[in-house]
Amino acid sequence: MADDFILETRDLTMQFKGFVAVSGVNLRVRRGCIHALIGPNGAGKTTCFNLLTRFLVPTRGQILYNGREITGMGPASIARMGLVRSFQISAVFPHLSVLENVRIALQRKRGGSFDFWRPERVLDELNDRARQLIDAVGLSEFEGAIAVELSYGRKRALEIATTLALDPEMMLLDEPTAGMTHEDVERIAALVKRVAANRTVLMVEHNLSVVQNLSDQITVLARGEVLAEGDYASVSKHPQVIAAYLGTVHA
Repeated sequence: MADDFILETRDLTMQFKGFVAVSGVNLRVRRGCIHALIGPNGAGKTTCFNLLTRFLVPTRGQILYNGREITGMGPASIARMGLVRSFQISAVFPHLSVLENVRIALQRKRGGSFDFWRPERVLDELNDRARQLIDAVGLSEFEGAIAVELSYGRKRALEIATTLALDPEMMLLDEPTAGMTHEDVERIAALVKRVAANRTVLMVEHNLSVVQNLSDQITVLARGEVLAEGDYASVSKHPQVIAAYLGTVHA
């Protein structure tokens, strides 16, 4: 049923001066699942993400969120509807503490002018919720640390906390484990699984072990088109996928 799908694209296409980066993509993301978007470099994954969150305007096609067309909406309006792209919309300030960063993100959810002009007690009222989010991403012992001093993996965890502060119904994660050590990859993968317990996640991810362990559904892009869809077991055996992506990774 249509209600089972929180996000849907129809014939989504993006053309840049004669180059077709995304071509006729029909994507359906089931509510409450972790859906991975994978493919080789240049497959159109990031362009697709930019289209979904309206950082790019499609050449043609439709985007529907919760059954409502959002193709013509701006990024801020889409975020307010609950479709939030992590690492793009999150408010991380490098020279503020972890607690201050999450508190500012909570202020953003309230709207207005971030309460900068209001008494400090107003900000202190947000501390309990901020600490809950910090604990949820495993950063409780770092709440006083300055963001710029965190390890790369913990910075990503902080970015997820600031995104969660916006109370998203659906999160789009663009390569959440890119450039991480093995220990950080395991930590962030566990975090993604935890935050997906009561929301939908669509992620671009190159680490196939993460994709295999986390994803309920996978869409493979190649040259801007959908090459295959299904669970990891079926997609990983697809001859064209092996040729276009998986085979090159394991070579």
